[in-house]
Amino acid sequence: MTTRRYQSAVRAEQSRATRQRVLDAARALFVRRGYTGSTVEAIAARAQVSVQTVYNTVGGKAAVLKAVYDVTIAGDADPIPMIDRPTGRALRATHDARECLMLYARMSREIYERIGPLVPILLTEGAAGDREVRTFIDTIENERAIGTKNIAQHVADRFGLRPDLSVDDAADVLWTLTAPDALHRLVRRRRWSLDRYETWLGQTLADALLGPGR
Repeated sequence: MTTRRYQSAVRAEQSRATRQRVLDAARALFVRRGYTGSTVEAIAARAQVSVQTVYNTVGGKAAVLKAVYDVTIAGDADPIPMIDRPTGRALRATHDARECLMLYARMSREIYERIGPLVPILLTEGAAGDREVRTFIDTIENERAIGTKNIAQHVADRFGLRPDLSVDDAADVLWTLTAPDALHRLVRRRRWSLDRYETWLGQTLADALLGPGR
């Protein structure tokens, strides 16, 4: 039993390492060539595995893109939601409404610092109508909508929203202002520093959800 458990653990670690090699190779190719210009064959060659191994460990190219995004947005392969990581825990623990939304702005910054190189894929190839990229964008935007609804509900329950703002409206405001393309425009196109962006976003979110002066 001990030998079998050891062998099973070794196989699991080998599978994890192979999967990570595939994702690292795919990320490098997506950033360099874009989604359309990257093939499963090229990903396999860069990762030094067979094409079938890519399919077995991750899936087709669309699944690879989603897996690359998920690992990049978290910073590692651990299945820990962003809200349960340090900034998310601080956000939920604070007793100050504005600090809560400033921490949410920091979370947006931290996410962009990791996924920034992938954002052009969403903006250019998604806009060009690539079906798989559009499906991917729809998936992550739906996931973002769930996340912003949870934050809006937390703020409403813990601190209260502006009287004229519903939880659904607050969620829509968060979803819009924290969009990766909005940050990309300010930081990459208008040359804002990430510090300036984080401060602006936190203040804007607080004013929009809580009202000036709170």
